[in-house]
Amino acid sequence: MKRRSKIVLGASVTMLGVLAFLGWCVYRANFVGKTQFDTALYQAASTTTQAAPFSYDGYAATLNAYVDDKGMVNYRKMTEDHKNLNDFLIAMAHLDFKAYQSWDEKAQIAFWINAYNALTLKVIIDHYPIKAGLLSGLVYPANSIRGIPEVWDKFQFLVMGKKMTLNEIEHGVLRGQNKDLVERYGRFYEPRIHVALVCAAMSCPALRNEPFVGDKLDEQLIGQTRRFVSNSTRFRITRDPGKVYLSSIFKWFGEDFVTGYKPDIGFAVGGSDAETATLHFVSGYLPAADAEFLKAGEYSIKYLKYDWTLNELKTAAAEPR
Repeated sequence: MKRRSKIVLGASVTMLGVLAFLGWCVYRANFVGKTQFDTALYQAASTTTQAAPFSYDGYAATLNAYVDDKGMVNYRKMTEDHKNLNDFLIAMAHLDFKAYQSWDEKAQIAFWINAYNALTLKVIIDHYPIKAGLLSGLVYPANSIRGIPEVWDKFQFLVMGKKMTLNEIEHGVLRGQNKDLVERYGRFYEPRIHVALVCAAMSCPALRNEPFVGDKLDEQLIGQTRRFVSNSTRFRITRDPGKVYLSSIFKWFGEDFVTGYKPDIGFAVGGSDAETATLHFVSGYLPAADAEFLKAGEYSIKYLKYDWTLNELKTAAAEPR
């Protein structure tokens, strides 16, 4: 009897292994190495220059209609009416490269932030309601962008007539990690993009209900940073015992702050350059007492767990479909 139980158990474990392997094969066959491109959306677009001047009007209308003051998004309603968003995506596809080159650096940075956030909205509504996959459902919430396989690398969009992915926009252009893209679009140093780029998750920065624009970019990024560090789920201090809790965003991208924010003394004594630079950056947006506490460096650092739950309005999620 015991021997038979062992055989049955062994067979069950083997079957689970086979099913997992088959699921992995299906995943690879459908997603790994394959690009996704919305041909239908761009049929009206081409690499030619659009006739009308580039405008954020369609994107502004989308944000105003579907994003609340807390940065939560009514995705269900957006799936029902996304003409304004599509108009903006087409405008990005048609944008004349020479017109882009004529903009100052702040206007260019604002453009790429808006492009990333707008295209993320498109990815979500294209897959809404998101259904967790065989593998992602074991690790991430059911309603999460992480349930869309290869979302940052395989989905391509037209920007100024060129196909680009979300990762190419974020890492290649804005973070300057792709030489070819940097040569074409410019080199930027603006680590505050990390409080402006929104990947549709609860632990992301709040999505503004207005576009970023060049002549207000500093003001908008200051506001985004203050909003980010004032949220206890992104940053908080516990004086007894001495602990500083940081968003995982600062763990992933802390190195981006080193060039502009590495302090001469203080801040996370014994920590890495990325940690001291990050805390120096954060201190500039805190009350004086908290800033002094960070500078003293007498604390340990803990990184907060990232919540990948979709940043969806609860009222929208609760409405009958």
